[in-house]
Amino acid sequence: MYRFLLSRQWVILTLVGLLMMPTMVRLGFWQLHRHERRVANNHLISDNLKAAPLPVESLTGPGTVVPKKDIYRTVTATGRYDTAHEVVARQRTAADGDSIGYHVITPLVMADGRAVLVNRGWIAAGGNLTKFPKVPAAPSGEVTVTGRLRPDETTGATGIRNKGGLPDRMIMLINSGLVAKDLPAGEEPVGGYMELSATSPKPTGHQPELIPEPDHSSIGMHMGYAIQWWLFTAMVPVGWVILVRRERKERLAAAQAAQAAAAGPGEGPDGDSAGGPADGESPGQAVAAVAAP
Repeated sequence: MYRFLLSRQWVILTLVGLLMMPTMVRLGFWQLHRHERRVANNHLISDNLKAAPLPVESLTGPGTVVPKKDIYRTVTATGRYDTAHEVVARQRTAADGDSIGYHVITPLVMADGRAVLVNRGWIAAGGNLTKFPKVPAAPSGEVTVTGRLRPDETTGATGIRNKGGLPDRMIMLINSGLVAKDLPAGEEPVGGYMELSATSPKPTGHQPELIPEPDHSSIGMHMGYAIQWWLFTAMVPVGWVILVRRERKERLAAAQAAQAAAAGPGEGPDGDSAGGPADGESPGQAVAAVAAP
C-alpha cells in the first residue's frame, strides 16, 4: 500500500524535508548564539556603566583601538576645550528617535598635550545644511568631564559611509584618526572618544542635548526565533506522516470506488456478484491491485 512513496513526487518531497530539517536546526542555534551574545553584551555594558570612573588616559592612548571590554566604561578627563577645532557629526538622531541633527564633537586638551574627543551631545540641524551650525558654547577654562568611552566609528561597524567634500568642520564618522588630520601639531588625540554625561564645574546656559545611556535591558526576540525554528524542524516529520496517511487513505478510497464501478449491478442471490473479486483472489488483493501505481 505504500509503493506510492517510490514515485518521483514523493521522493522529491521526502528529500526536501530531509534537507530542510538540519538547515532549520542550524538556524535555531544561530539565533540562540545571537541571544547569548546579546545577553553577554548587556551584562558588559551594565557592569561598565556602574564601574568606578577611571582616567581616560589609563584606558586609551594615541593610535589605540578601544577594546570591546572597555566599551561604555565610565571615564574622566581634565583639560581645556579646543573650540577652534570643534566639528559636528552629520545625520545624527536625537533622544526621541525621530529628529535629525548633529553631534557636537569638541577636543578636550589635557595637561600633557594629548586630547580626547568629547561628544558633547545633540543639536538640531537648522535650516542650512551647508554651513557650520550655531553650537552652544563649551565651558571655558579648565573642566573635568565624565562620560562613556566609545570606540572610533568605522563604516564597517556603524554602516555610516564616510563622504568627501563635506562643508567645513563637518564629519560623518566620529573617528580620532580622521579628526587628527585637522588638529594642530602636538595636539594628538587618544583613540576612541567620550560621550559626555557630566561636567564640573557645571556649565551655564543652553547646552547640547546629552546622549542617553545605551539600552542594556532588551534582549530582543532571538530566543523566540530559535524556538520557532526548532518547532518548524519537528513539524517536518509530523507533516510528512500526515501527508502519507492522507495519500494512502485517498488511494484506498479511489481503489474501492473503481472496484465498485467495475463490478456493475449484482446478480441474483444464488449467483456470484458481478463486482466481486476474481476466482482465487481475496477482496484485499483486489483493492491493493487497484491502489498500486
